[in-house]
Order: sequence, then C-alpha cells, then structure tokens
Amino acid sequence: MAVAPLPMVQMQLAFAIGLIGIYVGWRGTIARMTGFYDLSGAVKTLMFGLVAGVFAASAIDALLLSNIRSETVNIVWIGAVALVIAMAESAFALFLLGRPRTVGLRASAPYGWTLGLGFGSMRAAHLNVRLFDPEVWPGTTGFEAINIAVALALTLTACFGHAMITAWQGSRIIEHQRARTFFTSTLARAILIITTVLAVFTPVLLIFVAPVLVLLWDSSQRNWLPAGMTPAASQAYRRTIRQTAKHERAAEQRIPGHRVFEEE
Repeated sequence: MAVAPLPMVQMQLAFAIGLIGIYVGWRGTIARMTGFYDLSGAVKTLMFGLVAGVFAASAIDALLLSNIRSETVNIVWIGAVALVIAMAESAFALFLLGRPRTVGLRASAPYGWTLGLGFGSMRAAHLNVRLFDPEVWPGTTGFEAINIAVALALTLTACFGHAMITAWQGSRIIEHQRARTFFTSTLARAILIITTVLAVFTPVLLIFVAPVLVLLWDSSQRNWLPAGMTPAASQAYRRTIRQTAKHERAAEQRIPGHRVFEEE
C-alpha cells in the first residue's frame, strides 16, 4: 500500500481548506442570481471544474513542483509548462461555456465563475498538501500555524483568480469574442499557475497577485457575472439587490417586539 505524504488529519485539513474557497466564492453576486439563471446548471459546471482541476493539479505536480523541488528546472521551462496547462484549461472552458445551450441561456459568465471555483479549489487543495509536507522545502513547508494561514491565502487566490478569469472568458463568449478571449485567458492562467506554485516555496509572492484580484473584483461582480442578462432582467436584478440591502438594514435596526411599518 502506498504511503500518504501526510497524516490523514493533515491531508483532510488541506482539502477542507481548498473546499472553503468554493463556499466563499459562491457568496456575493453569484448567490443572488437565483431566479435569473439556472444555478443547477452552475452546480454541474462546478463538478466539471472539480474533475478538471484534479487533472490540472496532477500535471502541475508532476511537471512543475517535482522539478522545482529537485532544483533542475529553469524559468523558461516553468513558463512553457504553465502555458500548456493554461491553454488546456482555456480550451476546456471555451468548449464548456461555448456550448449552444449555455450560450442560448446567456449563462456563460456565471457558469464560468463556478467552473473557475472548481479549478481553483482542487489546485489549491493539492498545493496545500505540498505546503504541509515538511520534505517538500525544508525550513519553509510543514504543518505549522503560519502555513495554515498561507494555505487559506493560497486557496482564496487560486479560487478567486480562476473564477474571475473564467467568468471574464464566459462574458466575452456571449459577445462572440472567443479567439481573443482564449489567448488572453491563457496568459492570465499561466501567470496564476506560476505564482501559486512558487508560493509554496516563497509565500510572499501572493502579495503581488492580491492587489490585482482586488482591483478586478468590482468588475467581475458588476459587469462580467451579469453580462448575459437582458436589459429587463438586469433592471429587475438591480432592483432585487437594492431591496435586499434595504431589508438587511431594516432587520439590523429592528427592535425586538416592535412592529415594522414600511411605506409602500
């Protein structure tokens, strides 16, 4: 029987942290789209992302992580392998999000968001396992409190990064810009792959990606995810968001035992 690289508890924690990225990424705009998109289809797309993420993580481990550990690889090789893997992910996303039924529902962007969450979650879970393994990079990796925090940051970076890239790709597919989207998303994925892999050995590299994700967050929530809505649906969606915020404020300000009188 093959020996696991980590004790079972540590292995389970590494994957649990990876799955947290899906929970966090599902909150916000995508969670408010119930009724505007068929989110059961988004769940199916998430499953595709989880499966594809496993294969991508295995390829990254075999072609990048193992060679970096042995110090027999240069930056040109890392970039070339990352581009090939990123190209495969972009092609898979293009195929899945560009299917006639998905485009007909104009759901390519939200489906892309959940597909990206699946990609990022499995990749992060695998990297977390390596991060907790003290033999990967002695002195840096290992099951310690600081590396648990790094695993959380790595998970959020991978999940949000892949989700934003794939949602953007889906929004461009609706606008019939598939070719340019393919090459741009491939380059963005390659940069994300290189950064997250090297973060296992040098966690400070995540600082360079975080500002980019923060800057693109607003665009992803306001523009890319709702990109497929018709003008009428978009208006109804914005009205629903405003009413939700109003009800949340009323709930916070309500005094228990007092009736709430609301003007129509």
